[in-house]
Amino acid sequence: MSLATQAGLFGGGLVLGLYSATLLNRKQSQISVVPADAPAPSAPPALTPGTSDALAITGLPGSLTNVLRQQGFVDSYDNRLRHPLWSAEHLTAASITRKPGADGAHRSNSVFTEDMRIPPQFRATNADYFRSGYDRGHMVPAADVKSSQEAMNETFLLSNIAPQVGEGMNRDYWAHTEDFVRRLTAKFDDLYVFTLPLYLPRQGSDGKWRVSYEVIGNPPNVSVPTHFAKIVLGVGPKGTSGSMLAQIGLGSSTALGAFVIPNSMVPNSAPLRSFEMDVERAAGVTLFSPAIKSASKKLCDTVQCEIIVRDFTKANKRLAS
Repeated sequence: MSLATQAGLFGGGLVLGLYSATLLNRKQSQISVVPADAPAPSAPPALTPGTSDALAITGLPGSLTNVLRQQGFVDSYDNRLRHPLWSAEHLTAASITRKPGADGAHRSNSVFTEDMRIPPQFRATNADYFRSGYDRGHMVPAADVKSSQEAMNETFLLSNIAPQVGEGMNRDYWAHTEDFVRRLTAKFDDLYVFTLPLYLPRQGSDGKWRVSYEVIGNPPNVSVPTHFAKIVLGVGPKGTSGSMLAQIGLGSSTALGAFVIPNSMVPNSAPLRSFEMDVERAAGVTLFSPAIKSASKKLCDTVQCEIIVRDFTKANKRLAS
């Protein structure tokens, strides 16, 4: 798939707000009337290009995020929260298939490692997770990246990790959700998947809404998200030349779905569809262009959105901190 096609998939959008006002000047029961020959109200003055030299010596402050391109996925690491802002991956049936023999990737050969590309003062460490009560939760799971051992190892970089509740979440419902996404490769030619940690408000007893979250580490470094989101765009067979989707390199059939799951113990009996939610508004990022969203069917109207409960006990023993 071309770079232009991927840019179309992950392209952003801009929302313009319009402001209007009507002024009514009432005095007792009379309404003042503007004379017909009155001059038209002047337009607000145009903004003058800025000339401040406030950054002349310091230069621009460093970005809050670092975009990290791996072999099998892309992360945007948040320096402040010490975990990914988002992770993006492109899955196919071939990409999630382990190569046979000695060339095959095995998670037993991978270890959690600090990402040395992150400046030390912003870098998450294994010590931050030690005895924290949280698992080191993959945003892009190791099972999604099987092209090589090196590629799988990159999923264990702490720049791809966020604190997750272990039992009932990372080792259970979240793992089943990841498995659901991989099974979609049997339904679609291509999957484009975003995973996002989220911080959502809760209403207190006083009726007010607040965002509250834990920070782990000594000193406290790594923020613990309140929720995690999985967003999936499924792309079917290539369309005809007259298809709008074909014009930007997509198949004639696409389906889009998003699920927001709390970072807590979630019973396996909970329907996956109960977690459907608009993610972009909560996350403050645009993941897919308006053209993609308007042309796509709802994922759960296209496929059966259900998890299959599997026993991941042995595979996940090493994840507990």
